[in-house]
Amino acid sequence: MGQSNFATLLVEHIQEIGVIWLNRPEQKNAFNDQMIADLHQAILGMQADQRVRAVVLAAKGDAFCAGADLAWMRRMADADEETNRQDAQALADMLHAIYICPKPVIARVHGHTFGGGVGLVAACDIAVAQDGLLFALSEAKLGLIPATISPYVINAIGPRMAHRYFLTAERFSASEAHRIQLVHAVTSAEELDDAIDSLLNHILLNGPHAVAQAKQLIQMQRGRELDDTLRAETAQHIAQIRRGPEAQEGIRAFLEKRKPSWVPKITG
Repeated sequence: MGQSNFATLLVEHIQEIGVIWLNRPEQKNAFNDQMIADLHQAILGMQADQRVRAVVLAAKGDAFCAGADLAWMRRMADADEETNRQDAQALADMLHAIYICPKPVIARVHGHTFGGGVGLVAACDIAVAQDGLLFALSEAKLGLIPATISPYVINAIGPRMAHRYFLTAERFSASEAHRIQLVHAVTSAEELDDAIDSLLNHILLNGPHAVAQAKQLIQMQRGRELDDTLRAETAQHIAQIRRGPEAQEGIRAFLEKRKPSWVPKITG
């Protein structure tokens, strides 16, 4: 197991899994400019690391992420518009890096999650939450709006539910987060890590390139009309994949009744 540190994060490598821990527990893992920069660099590092096949985003302390750090918000309130724009752009770029990362990113949500923390969860591919915690898109209570996180949150929960929770800023439970599709599953505290491990084991049985391409396939179709162009693109996509070495290995392994080369021995 390898470990590297950032000012606001702990980063671990456990075999083929990268784990990024938000590590500002005294501040409830609230965002500031340093954490945003650290998260962006950590995700880019996971993307570039050929050993890593999946990423878990987790947090130390009793909260997952409380949103924006108050001291950081106070400083930005006194800054000019251009400084605020650049600051918000950094957050937008970090969330986008998570969203487009070719490795699957799983959010392990063990504690309360507010504001920008909800955006962080929504930017991940899969999210599992612990029962009993609370979520809130709380920006309007501070006279703000959830602007930079909105593309990911609306993509996850849809416009109709976004109307409710953006406008009311009310808190909602983990079970409600599951109902509105912000998270994929809710477990007890004792079962949370087992649920994450189960997802990771499923992912590691699949071709790494196929997983990355499947993620890209979903994203390239988002919001598009099912027209001749899209049908042609999907046909071309699978034609290219079929000819690739990973697909050839997968098909051979199936016909030869063996596991493909990418399956870790620990899962089989």
